[in-house]
Amino acid sequence: MRALAALPLVWRGGSVGLARAQHGSHPNSAPLRVGLTPAFLHDSHTVVERWRDYLIRHLARPVEFVLRDSYRETMDLFRLGQLDFAWICDYPYLQLRRQVRLLAVPLFRGRPEYRSYLIVNAADSATHSIADLRGKLFAFADPLSNTGYLVPRYQLHLIGETPERFFAKHFFTFGHRKIVEAVASGLADAGAVDSFVWETLAELSPTLTGRTRVAWRSAPFGFPPLVAHRERVGEEPFGAMQRALLSMRDDPEGRDLLADLNIDGFIAGAPELYDGVAKMMRALGEPPD
Repeated sequence: MRALAALPLVWRGGSVGLARAQHGSHPNSAPLRVGLTPAFLHDSHTVVERWRDYLIRHLARPVEFVLRDSYRETMDLFRLGQLDFAWICDYPYLQLRRQVRLLAVPLFRGRPEYRSYLIVNAADSATHSIADLRGKLFAFADPLSNTGYLVPRYQLHLIGETPERFFAKHFFTFGHRKIVEAVASGLADAGAVDSFVWETLAELSPTLTGRTRVAWRSAPFGFPPLVAHRERVGEEPFGAMQRALLSMRDDPEGRDLLADLNIDGFIAGAPELYDGVAKMMRALGEPPD
């Protein structure tokens, strides 16, 4: 695995628009705007820029990657019709389902899925589920994160509890790596983190993850997808973008980029991949859009 591969782990920047899309070379085409949340960004823009340039060449039209600090900001841009495509979490995907089309689903270790990990400090050998954490300090990722918020809330729901009643205190880190850091340092007793993040960190920063322990693993969920805006994106650009993504693993440059993204490739996927997330949303009184 490449040292650059921790894309979902190390985003520390503010809102950034990567707009160097070579407009002059495609004068008759409006740029395709692709939203990226902090779940998928590297602290260096190098990989994002290379990926953008790759898509420009394969689509023969300008492409802009629009980087934002939170899931909410990207969702708001989608609702305002200011994005054509976006790579978002599975939880927001279901909230936006009437406005988006499923474009592509990443493969991680050969499968289009990931899990929620409940992590505790390595010194904690007693915790085996969220039920063992009554009165503790808990770290969530983002209010729109499946693995970092929806899953632990659902696990509490199954035992008749809510975060407000169950934990002494809880807070949002707005980043999965920050959850690992908080638990490792003792700032939080436990947290819920994206398995893709933790597993990638375990290879890149084993001294950090070594100070934590995975106490519980959820069932698998469909990996956070790439989506297209239903009204803004017609069949031709939708098909062209989907082909460009699905064919990345078939050429050397594409495989090189996939390695930097720490995924194996993309598949078209199906909405049914996200049925497990939809089930939790319904149980919590949040029916999918």
